[in-house]
Amino acid sequence: MNGLSSAFLSDVRVLSSGKITRLSALEAIAVVAAGFGAGTINALIGSGTLITFPVLLAVGYPPVVANVSNNIGLVPGAVSSAWAYRAELEGSGPRLKRFSPATASGAVAGAILLLTLPASAFKAIVPVLIAVSLVLVVFQPRITARVMARRDSHRPHGGPFLVAGIFATGVYGGYFGAGQGILLFGLLASSLGGRLTHINAIRAVLAGIANLVAAIVFLFIADVAWEAAGLVALGATVGGYAGAGVGRRLPDRSLRAIVVGVGVAAIAQLVL
Repeated sequence: MNGLSSAFLSDVRVLSSGKITRLSALEAIAVVAAGFGAGTINALIGSGTLITFPVLLAVGYPPVVANVSNNIGLVPGAVSSAWAYRAELEGSGPRLKRFSPATASGAVAGAILLLTLPASAFKAIVPVLIAVSLVLVVFQPRITARVMARRDSHRPHGGPFLVAGIFATGVYGGYFGAGQGILLFGLLASSLGGRLTHINAIRAVLAGIANLVAAIVFLFIADVAWEAAGLVALGATVGGYAGAGVGRRLPDRSLRAIVVGVGVAAIAQLVL
């Protein structure tokens, strides 16, 4: 527990110093709007953290606290998007039973890494993770085209390498998570048969499980900004359900440009 306490010491001092007491009305609206955007994007493909995380940084939360609170706040959005995908998930029970333990155990490992590594390590690592996520977002159409070309419909549940890959994305999801959905989609689409809409629904559920498991770990041993988490949850719940409808109205290029722009802002916020 001493290691966990030291990892959060600087963040706790900032929160208890009075710098963050209560969000203004405009800041609260910004966080809710970011939660809606994140829930929407997570329902479509993932990377919603690239929307909410920089907004929480902008209103003054330290990086680790912002990441933990964001993770907890996005859980209701994952639930609402899974409900919206319920038709596409019919018949996916065997696959989810096979893959869920891998993503859940990976998320536990990632959450523990977040809480045991020094806060300075997170500040150094996250800009790199965001940059990698942005590369994935930019090249997502090419990734999708390649995995579609390599799909094999004769492996209904994938092989051990797929399970190992899902575990690795779970670790990433528990630690930070932006871009996890794109990685998961690439793994699943290149390894499983079936319609891509059904595979994307499985992707959404697995990413949501990683999010939930990490959130449970954080509830017990992390410092949480509950106001921020609640506001993110409010927006993400609506956005998660409405994601498909909103996504159909936005051209892919516009959606991708928004995510990249926000991600670059997050990197600048952390570095500067």
